[in-house]
Parts: sequence; structure tokens; C-alpha cells
Amino acid sequence: MRHSTATADLPDRLWQAVVDGDEYGAVDIVHKAVADGVDEETLLLDVIAPVQARVGVEWAADRITVAQEHAVTAINERVIASLSHRRPARERRAPHQGRVTVSCIDGEWHALPARLVAEVLHLRGWQVDYLGAQTPTPHLVSHLHHTNPDAVLLSGSIPTRLPTAHAAITACQAVGILVLAGGRAFGADGRYARALGADQWAADARGAAAVLEVGLVRPRPAAIRQVTDDLPHLADQEYTMVVQSRVQLVKQTLVGLETSFPVSRGYDDAQRERTAEDIGHIVDFLATALYVDDPEMFTSFLTWAADILEARHVPARSVVTGLDILADQLREFPRTVDLIDAGRAVLRGRPTRPAPEFGTRA
Repeated sequence: MRHSTATADLPDRLWQAVVDGDEYGAVDIVHKAVADGVDEETLLLDVIAPVQARVGVEWAADRITVAQEHAVTAINERVIASLSHRRPARERRAPHQGRVTVSCIDGEWHALPARLVAEVLHLRGWQVDYLGAQTPTPHLVSHLHHTNPDAVLLSGSIPTRLPTAHAAITACQAVGILVLAGGRAFGADGRYARALGADQWAADARGAAAVLEVGLVRPRPAAIRQVTDDLPHLADQEYTMVVQSRVQLVKQTLVGLETSFPVSRGYDDAQRERTAEDIGHIVDFLATALYVDDPEMFTSFLTWAADILEARHVPARSVVTGLDILADQLREFPRTVDLIDAGRAVLRGRPTRPAPEFGTRA
């Protein structure tokens, strides 16, 4: 039961508290809701989760700063901890469903979605080992050897970490552990989870709980797969070449922009650094799109990036200019050029509109 009437105004009230930096006020709001009969799962998924999602929207629209974004996330994490710790010992349900590990993939610093999953599974009777953000794959596998869980739940919000996620999925399965993938990085429909060989995918915490409750069949230990077993298009080596050339691609594109986009010549050091970071993100998403062989991975990011720039009063045409320079450097790689062409076409044909939320933020 989600107490829709009782929780109707809670997200707005919690948002105001956290964006004001009022940690104690935020804790009071959710604790009073519990006292009023709102169950913890509802608070986690229908109140705290929407507030956290709003962080990305507000940052993208340039209505909050990066520092505020970090502060809001930190307060939300402490609010979740306060909910977990407030229950009297007699009300804590002993684990009876089994044992699972919940972890972010290496390089993934958005840990709050995984924390929400861990808390919901604990409420539903699972023993949960929550490993948090940026867990290196070798350490994750070592943990699995020691604990022998029924499944590992891998969380990812940053699409450019998908190649790392692929390695983690393969490594976990090689020691006989079923992998349930979730998070925005794997696609709204789970397409990338399937492409990378995950055993299951879930859109959210309730979905993950439902998958686990259906029943798990432990896979047999399998030989380590090569990435080309799942993604045969990688045999062309274009992904590898782009990744290995990243530093040079960013440097040459930055130099080229000064010629093709004259306003950039007047940038100060901070603006030049930020422009280099933006070019780096473009190269990273280009490489990831090559890895999963999906133009939408690249075009969705470019549309989002253009909207972000416009929200900050930077002409989005600079992105097209940067793509032109990249295409010239990568003209000998046909799959790469096709992706860049798709990106240029989308940007040239897009209307100007407010910035949406995306899976990774600067």
C-alpha cells in the first residue's frame, strides 16, 4: 500500500528541505510520515527517489549548482540511513529470502539508486551486502567467493561505464553467480543489459525484488567469455582505436575549434578546460556507442549535451563543429564516421527545447 493521499505533498516538501541544505528538516519529514503510517518502501521509492531524480533535472536546467547537487545527494543518503536505523530491533525482519550482493560497477559514482535497491530488498527479507560506489571488479569477485550469494545486482547510471559493466558481468558469471543488471546506463528497456549478457534486468527496485522473488536458478560456472562472443562487431577494432586515441582526439579537436569556432579563441583557462572536458565526454560516448553498436546511445547524449550548453548560453552549433573536426580525424573508421554522421543529422534537425535529464552529469 503506497498511501497516495498521505504522500502527495511529501516529495515537494522533502525537495525544499534538501535543496535548502536542511538535513534535520528532511529527516523530520520522513520520520513524521512513518509515524503517520506511511511504509518505508513507499518513502524510499515514491518520495526520496523522485526527489533525487529531480536533482538531475534542476542541474540540467541550470537552476542548481554542482555543489547543491552533491549536497542534496548527501542529505538524501543520510535520510535513507536514518530510516534504516530508526527501526527498533524487535521490528527488524530476519533475512529469510536468501543473500544478495548489491554493487555499483567500477567507475560508477551514482550510488544512491543502488542504495535504494539494497534497502528495499532488505525490507523484503533479503540479506544484502551493499558494496556502494565504484567497486573494482576483482574486489567484487573476491567478495562473491567469500559470501557465495544467490545473485549479484549491478547498478550503473553512467552509460560510458558499460564496457566495464560487461567485464563485471562476465567475471561474476564465471564464478557461477547470476547477474541482475539495473540502472539508467543499461537503457530504459534493458537493451544494453541483454547485449552484455546479463542474466536478468530490472527497471527499478520493485522490479528487482520481483525478479528475485520469482526464484533464482544458479548458472553453472562458465568459461570466461571474450567480449567478441557477445559483441562480434568489436572485431573491427574501431572501439579500441578510438579509446586509445582519446587524448589526441580531444587535443586536436580543441585546436580545431579555435580555427572553426572563433569565439573559442577568447576562452580563459577555465573555459578551455571545460571545453576539453565536453569534447572528452563526446569521445567517450562515441566509443561506448561503438562498443554496443547503437547510434541512439550517441545521438541521445549529443541532444542532451546541446540542451545543456544552451541552458548555459553556449551555442549548440559548437557541438556540430566539434563533430566535424572529429569526423575528419576518424575518417578511416567507417562505423565511427556513420555514428558521427547520425549525430550531426540529429543536432542539425533538432528544435531548441528545455534540457532533459540524462544518465550522466558533468
